[in-house]
Amino acid sequence: MFHVVINFCRNVKLQGVRISAPGNSPNTDGIHIQMSTGVTVVNTKVATGDDCVSIGPGAANLRIENFACGPGHGISIGSLGKNVNEPGVQNVTVKSTTFTGTTNGLRIKSWGKPSNGFARNILFQHATMNNVQNPIFIDQLLRRCMQASGVRVSDVTYQDIHGTSATQVAVNFDCSKRNPCKGIRLDNVRLTYNSKPAVASCANADGTTIGLVQPGSCL
Repeated sequence: MFHVVINFCRNVKLQGVRISAPGNSPNTDGIHIQMSTGVTVVNTKVATGDDCVSIGPGAANLRIENFACGPGHGISIGSLGKNVNEPGVQNVTVKSTTFTGTTNGLRIKSWGKPSNGFARNILFQHATMNNVQNPIFIDQLLRRCMQASGVRVSDVTYQDIHGTSATQVAVNFDCSKRNPCKGIRLDNVRLTYNSKPAVASCANADGTTIGLVQPGSCL
């Protein structure tokens, strides 16, 4: 399953790590972080068949910088909300990243079922997307449990995100009907599809835009 797991830890630094697995190898997450605080991941490159980094419940004060992902499923906060009672994720900075041929870029995902979990105070900054299927994605209907996700997503900023999408919908906020996403901020986002403007899709999401935002905001 996971190559590297950081669980119930404090003040961990991963630097110069290289992880490689085939793009079609299932459940081969590169780095998984949960129930930990003060974790830093820098100058790292991951190629895998699942999430390059997965951030689970109880992760706080996390920083990822100068990170390359591809192939893989991107950098994911989640899956959250699998259990009714679980700690949330907060104070996460993901900076100076490159995604190449990945399924997702910057993703937050939660189960479609009741939970008291949350994801808040998240900053995604300076990301380059190279032919990424879902460059910006909040998916709160994971596993399609036919229920509204109880996970609360708030105060998420996407700043200086640019590059190319492999699908027409480059920005997709599919948030919970019970707990709509709040405080979503798009700041200078420039994503294209086949050398043309891409499309944004929003459901139950509220937020603002700053500067040039392409595709046009649906918040």
